Amino acid sequence: MSTYVLIHGAWHGRWCWDKVLPLLAKEGHTVVAPDLPGHGNDSTPIGDISLRSYSERVCQVLDAQTEPVILVGHSMGGIVITQAAEYRPDKIKKLVYLTAFLLQNSEFLLQYAGQDETSAVTANLIVAEDYSCASVRADALREAFYGDCSDEDSMLATSLLVPQSVAPLVTPVSTSSQNFGRIPRFYISCLRDRAITPAIQKQMYSNVPCEQLIQMDTSHSPFFSAPEELVMHLLSL
Repeated sequence: MSTYVLIHGAWHGRWCWDKVLPLLAKEGHTVVAPDLPGHGNDSTPIGDISLRSYSERVCQVLDAQTEPVILVGHSMGGIVITQAAEYRPDKIKKLVYLTAFLLQNSEFLLQYAGQDETSAVTANLIVAEDYSCASVRADALREAFYGDCSDEDSMLATSLLVPQSVAPLVTPVSTSSQNFGRIPRFYISCLRDRAITPAIQKQMYSNVPCEQLIQMDTSHSPFFSAPEELVMHLLSL
């Protein structure tokens, strides 16, 4: 059996994995899904959030496991698992990027998000006057994140979203071939994603080649719209 560690994306929390956790556990696997600082039930102030604090939270989880894990990052969670992999390469068996930001050394998230001109997130992003945090216009959330999700899931998710610290989005990842570079990578591309569009996904997984590319015909949130299919892909790894 394997240990899966699931890392959520921007604005979200561990709650986005609620349909996935029991399906993986039912197969006998250990599953851990933490809240990143400032997300979900974690009350870390916006000003104290950084890419370092995100990755250190993941490292704490990795250090608590008795075996190397399959580390899964969704969306912004991609930069978090990349940085954690640099810090703890021996604690990770495989990296899985679920329609996530997969960056090269010294790149930062907004380099790609900013050029994604057809992204419903980019077009509807609201940044605070002091540039400390950002949100997505309420009337664009369904289109951006939950296009093929049920009304119930979409309404629940939008009620749980929190402001997103800008600091991690403009901080370059720092990686090396000796650490991050030696861990097998897998990419799950969502073909109807309006948050990170397929063209940008392809640009990233082409620049940082992966062992395997898996495609899902879903929006940005397959953990809501297709949890069984998503778990099937995770188990196949």
